[in-house]
Amino acid sequence: MVILEAFVFATVLLGFFGIIFKHNLMMKIIAMDVMSTGVIAYYVLVSARGGLVTPIVLDQGRTTYADPVPQAVILTAIVIGFSIQALMLVGVMKLARNYPTLETREIEQETQL
Repeated sequence: MVILEAFVFATVLLGFFGIIFKHNLMMKIIAMDVMSTGVIAYYVLVSARGGLVTPIVLDQGRTTYADPVPQAVILTAIVIGFSIQALMLVGVMKLARNYPTLETREIEQETQL
């Protein structure tokens, strides 16, 4: 469990440092997606528990059911992350029409002129 947590935190940190240190807008979007994936993986890792049964009521007597709310939250987070990524890609496409590059330094230099 500790090794999985370390890998998940490494994924989040890798995405965070990619957002900070990369200067290409497409690489920043990919780094943000990596970081989002790491956060979702951490949530799944924390909420995963063994010995729980799918919440379908059957005549099995008393059993412990899994809570379906975290699954709904994760699905919502995935959909929202996908829509944010699509919106960022549209913004990069609009920038690519106005400037011949996707490098942030060059775009900043051209806007200052």
